[in-house]
Amino acid sequence: MVDTGEEVQRSGEPSEVVAEAPVEETVELGNLEDLRQKRESINDDAEKSKKLRDDLNKQTREWIARRDELNAQVRELVGEAGKHRKLRDEYNLKVKESKVERDECNKVVANITEQYRDMKKDHPAPDKSQPSIRQLRKEFSDLENKQQIQVLKKKEEEALVKRLKELDAIIKEREKLEDISEDLKGKSLELKEAKTLAEKAHKSVAEYAEKAQSEHDQMILLYEQADSLRKQADEAQAKFVESKKAADKEHKKLVGLIKDCRKAEKRFTDVKDKQKGVRRRKSDAESKKTADSIFARFKSGDKLSTEDLMALQKSGYL
Repeated sequence: MVDTGEEVQRSGEPSEVVAEAPVEETVELGNLEDLRQKRESINDDAEKSKKLRDDLNKQTREWIARRDELNAQVRELVGEAGKHRKLRDEYNLKVKESKVERDECNKVVANITEQYRDMKKDHPAPDKSQPSIRQLRKEFSDLENKQQIQVLKKKEEEALVKRLKELDAIIKEREKLEDISEDLKGKSLELKEAKTLAEKAHKSVAEYAEKAQSEHDQMILLYEQADSLRKQADEAQAKFVESKKAADKEHKKLVGLIKDCRKAEKRFTDVKDKQKGVRRRKSDAESKKTADSIFARFKSGDKLSTEDLMALQKSGYL
């Protein structure tokens, strides 16, 4: 067994040890349970704030996607409307060209119509009660044959010759009228052709005007659809800004809560460490008191147990 007395003497300890009373430490620890609850409450608020912020960020992304999708549709509709506008302008140009052509054709028709009317005034309508030129030519031929074949009396001969002269004059006049009639027919045909061209040009004007109107209507419809979608895109943009502001505000709140959470955690840890320190110092004081008592017993000659020796060793007596 180790001679603890000699060891004590060599260590310079006094021959008589008086145990000091432990000093009572007063520390403002607060209520640890309250701090724990406060920390958990702040943690809960931070989790809720984080979830709300993430939800708002998700909404923000959704509004951005919606806005971009609508704007893409607007661009597509405006592009389609532009194509119809281009076709409308092309058809309107054709309408103008066809109108010029139609007006020229109408001028031609008016001019030929005036010529035809003038010619018609100089060409009286044939008297249907009078024999035709074919009948007159037949009568003239029959009289010539009669003059050549038959032997006629003087008066009969004179009457036949007179009639032949009359028929010849009538036939020549009728032939002249027939020539005029042929010219009139030609002018009538020319007028008919001119009217056909004018009607064709007028029809082209109507067709191109109808096509231009159709393209215009489709263009207007597409622009109206684009305007409607543009309004929706503007609303999505407003929602995006609103959601972004709310998300930023919630993020700032979350940052503050995280700081508060760290402070609460630090406060909780500090208090917990202080409480551990107090308990440790209290335990050390109690251990020292016990060791002083054991050492006093040792000096009195009491036999020490192994546990007593370990207590003395732990307290620095050995």
